[in-house]
Amino acid sequence: MAGTAGTPGTPRVLRAMNDRAALDLLLEHGPLSRTRIGKLTGLSKPTASQLLARLEAAGLVLAGGTTEGRPGPGAQLYEVNPAAAYAAGLDVTPDRILAAVADVTGRTVGRHELPTPGRRPAAPVVQQVTDALDGAVKAAGLARDDVHRLVIGTPGAFDPGTGRLRYASHLPGWHSPTLLDDLAAALPMPVEYENDVNLAAVAEQRLGAARGHDDFVLLWNQEGLGAALVLGGRLHRGWTGGAGEVGFLPVPGAPLVRKVSRTGSGGFQELAGSQALAGLARELGVTDLPSGPYPEVAAALVARAARADSDDEPHRRLLQTYATRLATGLASLVSVLDPELVVLSGTSLTAGGEALRDLVRDELEELAASRPRLAVGDVTEHPVLRGALESALATTRDEVFDTSR
Repeated sequence: MAGTAGTPGTPRVLRAMNDRAALDLLLEHGPLSRTRIGKLTGLSKPTASQLLARLEAAGLVLAGGTTEGRPGPGAQLYEVNPAAAYAAGLDVTPDRILAAVADVTGRTVGRHELPTPGRRPAAPVVQQVTDALDGAVKAAGLARDDVHRLVIGTPGAFDPGTGRLRYASHLPGWHSPTLLDDLAAALPMPVEYENDVNLAAVAEQRLGAARGHDDFVLLWNQEGLGAALVLGGRLHRGWTGGAGEVGFLPVPGAPLVRKVSRTGSGGFQELAGSQALAGLARELGVTDLPSGPYPEVAAALVARAARADSDDEPHRRLLQTYATRLATGLASLVSVLDPELVVLSGTSLTAGGEALRDLVRDELEELAASRPRLAVGDVTEHPVLRGALESALATTRDEVFDTSR
């Protein structure tokens, strides 16, 4: 087991492996009896009893209710102690920071949204982060020191060589060369940083459409257009963390953009990004365009187009043209990576549902040699935040559930 100390095969290590197996079963199934745990793990009743006593003494499990519906007295049920540890996640965009705290079972116990409008941050980023985290911690009835680990999701990626944020010029205040050191000094728990689209992929892999898949691409379209690449069950981040920044990808049908690191955009973003949908709709004769921020406008247009009947030619052409544009960029990814699955995520894709998925699939079959399965993302409520929590919880559980120490 990863993180388990000791010599493999020794009683101490074997006990720790059995403990972790039981804890994982309790997380998956909920409360279980000693007999049920023994059957699922293959342990004898005495060994299962010793295991549960050990985990209860360590504060990792609680004895709860009893089984019902069978003759005779009910069997004692055990469950993971939710208060054994807490983890937190942050989803950062130019307009707001969304923070949440989850207990070790994965249940969200506190959430807070901190608005951060404007091209210049009203407060330093360190203060924004701590204020957002403290709001979620307070909502959970906890203290900042109760949080075992924090994962922060942002657009772009922090360069492992320089520590500076790249590929996210639109995120004000986050480009200081000392930012990571300043945050580490201000926060009492370990902090990890991850690309927002990568975290959406983590959420889909653990909870949604990509469960059971070790090789998949997640295409994201919301505030920006990007991708996450999961190869062999692991996120592929690239040398500088920029793997999946497909918004910069040159594609047919869009002008060739030079010096994209300065302009903050590229061919695929200009062709199929959310901000292109309103203009495309006008070109195709769609009237009565919705108003609001461009991601919301794009999602509303796509949803309306996906529901359009045969008489609504402008909306039908909008959905078909959008699908063609998406498949144009996807074809390059599919041709190089040959993934098992492509997940469509972000509001400008999930709003199209199966209608958009089917059109993208049909177009992709014409443009690429491989034939991945396409699926619409299942995690639609704050997928970046959910992925941040899942990532923080995975590491937290590895540390807290390790009974070999």
